[in-house]
Amino acid sequence: MALTLAKKNPRGSVGLDLDGAFVAAVQASHGRISRAASLDLPSGLITDGEVTDIEGLSSSLKSFFKENGLPTRVRLGVSNQQIVVRHLDLPFIEKEDELAAAVRFQAAEAIAMPLDEAVLDFQVVGERESLEGSKRLRVVVVAARKAMIERFVDSVRGAGLKPEGIDLNAFALVRALAKPAEEPEPVVPGAIAAGQDACVYCHLGGVTNLAVAVGNECLFTRPLSTDWREEGDLVAAALAEEIRLSIDFYMAQPDARPVGEIWLSGPGSTLEGLADDLNALIHLPVAVADPLGGLETSDAFEDEDPHRHTVAAGLALGAAA
Repeated sequence: MALTLAKKNPRGSVGLDLDGAFVAAVQASHGRISRAASLDLPSGLITDGEVTDIEGLSSSLKSFFKENGLPTRVRLGVSNQQIVVRHLDLPFIEKEDELAAAVRFQAAEAIAMPLDEAVLDFQVVGERESLEGSKRLRVVVVAARKAMIERFVDSVRGAGLKPEGIDLNAFALVRALAKPAEEPEPVVPGAIAAGQDACVYCHLGGVTNLAVAVGNECLFTRPLSTDWREEGDLVAAALAEEIRLSIDFYMAQPDARPVGEIWLSGPGSTLEGLADDLNALIHLPVAVADPLGGLETSDAFEDEDPHRHTVAAGLALGAAA
């Protein structure tokens, strides 16, 4: 699912993660990463997941792409407090334009953001049958502040790059790390397989980002306030509290599945003892994910930390979809 800015052109597209502390770029196709690069960013260019210095970021990106010979077509990821994700339950509507109108009408009630100031996108994630026997649609809606999105786009275009779309970092994270469901396919296309537990993904980067997914479907996401770089010895306790609260929020949704495990990713995931400490505090299995989700890499990471590239890899996979 994406807040699309232009028609997709998967040839030569790059997943671009503007983390804030660094920028990471991945070029991938057919499940294989062909190129990867990253660069530490000067402080003050991106703060709390939002661009604060357009010209400075443009300059850094221009040099970065030129030095690494990367294609100029990019797919961006965003994660900050200016994004709202909601789930809607709607009557079955077959015509696309009528469905879009119904989603926008319902979103105006469900999202505490003036829609004329927002970029809005949605995706049907499943169908169900009501007690009366009528078909219903489960829809995920994403709204992002237009001004925030425009600052990202202006920064990228100022570097001579061509943004093909904007995705949520949470969706890219799940796309990169989620394992295929082992359960049989559901009877209703797009529905979640019966009995499958939910999984929490917690990405520790410039923004600490959490996603809850069942299989490869992201059902809940929120940025966390815990900064793993500043909490010191208290990081496990602070992070555990926010993860528990997020799980409670997710479990309040209709048809929520119990959470079976927690996966950590991003540069902060390798902090010594963090996974074990969270395991003891939350009482759920916690482990550090394979940062690239099993994607083939050839020699793309010879001089790179793969933990920087999880989100960028997920963005690249979305661009190639």
